[in-house]
Amino acid sequence: MEAVETPIASELEDLEHVRIDIRHALPNRRLDKYLSGRLGREVSRTAVQRFIKEGIVTVNQKAVKPSYLIQSGDSIDVMLQKPKPREILPEPIPLDVIYEDDDLMAVSKQANLIVHPARGNWSGTLVNALAYYFQQSWRTIKDLPTSGEIYRPGIVHRLDRDTTGIMLVAKSELALWRLGRQFEMRRIHKTYTAIVHGIVGPDEDVIDAPLGKHPKIREKYAVQRTTGDPFPGSAKEAVTKYRVLRRLTDVGRSRMGFTLVELYPQTGRTHQLRVHMSFIGHPIIGDKMYGGGPLYRSQLMGLADHVEGPLITRQALHAHFIEFQHPRTLRMMKLEAPWPKDFTDTLKELDDFTQK
Repeated sequence: MEAVETPIASELEDLEHVRIDIRHALPNRRLDKYLSGRLGREVSRTAVQRFIKEGIVTVNQKAVKPSYLIQSGDSIDVMLQKPKPREILPEPIPLDVIYEDDDLMAVSKQANLIVHPARGNWSGTLVNALAYYFQQSWRTIKDLPTSGEIYRPGIVHRLDRDTTGIMLVAKSELALWRLGRQFEMRRIHKTYTAIVHGIVGPDEDVIDAPLGKHPKIREKYAVQRTTGDPFPGSAKEAVTKYRVLRRLTDVGRSRMGFTLVELYPQTGRTHQLRVHMSFIGHPIIGDKMYGGGPLYRSQLMGLADHVEGPLITRQALHAHFIEFQHPRTLRMMKLEAPWPKDFTDTLKELDDFTQK
């Protein structure tokens, strides 16, 4: 399902009006099922069905039944109660601070950590960890600047939940503006490391493949190739450079192959590195969403049954370095987040099973 969501000005202060224009509909997709998935876990399917029956939801400005089958070209209007602002609660989540001064800080984000609160995830985020961190020095998370989004104080970029590594946090308005501008102008350079399936051929190369929303799965992204217009619909330019660091050949009794690569994103699209590596036939180990699948020690031993857990329980992707211009001093800085233990342990296991 490909759709564009547009907020519409509402005459009522406590309601928000959202219009969803369906560009390409999936066959036999019910309206109630589609909206309950799109609106998030806090709005149940039963509630969505009630909204439709009460006329809070309309299609092409007409009342329909919850069982209505969505068509390409439909325009869905939804009137919802505006969510009440929530306090960002301090939570004692471990925070690995790599660098800090009056304008910014750099942290090494651990796995299984969302960056900021959002619908369905109001706690247990990096921002909640930052709130606790600042509370310890008699400050509050409200001291951090925002760009108008109250749940993203100090946040100038993001990492996926299970991608580890370095992140910058702005502590001053100057830092928020200048770091944001550097990201916008593509002057901040990030280096990731990943362990991928298979033996990557070229020592270095460029993946130039535009990305857009997956046509069937809302949470996924996909390479979109067409003739004519290079970036149709939701597709946006996406470019990744990569360099091979090590090739691990003849690993285990099955003589499997893996490659340790450095990745240099030239654009900042959601899931870009994960989609691009999958696109060239080398998905990241542990990345189930994009074909990476888990890797078990028993596989390396040539056994069919997996009685133990996978070597790594997430995608083996780590934001290793970041280079940027300090927002106040204007000097160039390069910061590093060392590989986490699960990443180094996985490499060691693969090394131990490599045929010498």
